[in-house]
Amino acid sequence: MHDRLQLRMPTGIPSLDPVLEGGVPPGSAVLLLGEHGAGNVEFVQTSLMQLSIRKQTGTTGENLCLPDGISYVTFTRMREDILKEMALSFDPGLYERLEEEIVFHDLSELYFDASIVPPDWYGEGSVIERLQKRQRKENGDILAEIARVLDGSPKNSLIVLDSLTDIAPPLAEGPRWHAFIAFLRGLQRASKRWNTTVYLLLTSGILDRSRELEIADCVDATLLFRWEENSAQRRQRVMHFEKFRGVMPRLEDKDLVKFAVKVSAAGGFEVRNIRVVV
Repeated sequence: MHDRLQLRMPTGIPSLDPVLEGGVPPGSAVLLLGEHGAGNVEFVQTSLMQLSIRKQTGTTGENLCLPDGISYVTFTRMREDILKEMALSFDPGLYERLEEEIVFHDLSELYFDASIVPPDWYGEGSVIERLQKRQRKENGDILAEIARVLDGSPKNSLIVLDSLTDIAPPLAEGPRWHAFIAFLRGLQRASKRWNTTVYLLLTSGILDRSRELEIADCVDATLLFRWEENSAQRRQRVMHFEKFRGVMPRLEDKDLVKFAVKVSAAGGFEVRNIRVVV
């Protein structure tokens, strides 16, 4: 039991994993809540790139476990667009590695079918094929489809949901919101059974603060990414842990809860200097 409790899944971010004693406890649902451009997207991209490299080279360490699989669930973006963005932003040579290691689940047709967007903008196949798809999906919804996809993902893996910002606002009122919160609580519970780490991306400020707090209450960890002015009155990316079940006491004991962050083409997402929240 003691050895199992010490296991960590690396984030793959070299400057952060030592702070987390190797990485994230497997089975954690992690909310990455960020202001526009503040670093939560780059956090995920860097993690995916570094873990893909480690999986192909077999690089690991004591008490560390690499994910058996990496699944990326997208609601509005195309697989090719995501891969191209990471390759152009950081390292074009990683394109094929990412393509091989990451399994993409594109739910954009279900998302856009409920909108006024013309099918030709997002759908594939003939008119008849698209009508058949729409008919099959009329009895379902986006949360049910996400659940189906996640049920089919390998255990002991990493799952990225990109992003809650796409699906949460239309569900923000009435019974649909309660269904959304129940889904997140169920996902947090299932992540323990699957021993699977889940990254949930959400842009801050889109939902009311009370809604953000409800979402944060459904997860194991909340990492907040924001901009602040430094002493030279320059904008600085900052990341800090709002909560991390099972990890937060150790971070607070060492005053390791707030970090200045840098994003570069060479290093991706990097923690620069450790700062104490006062």
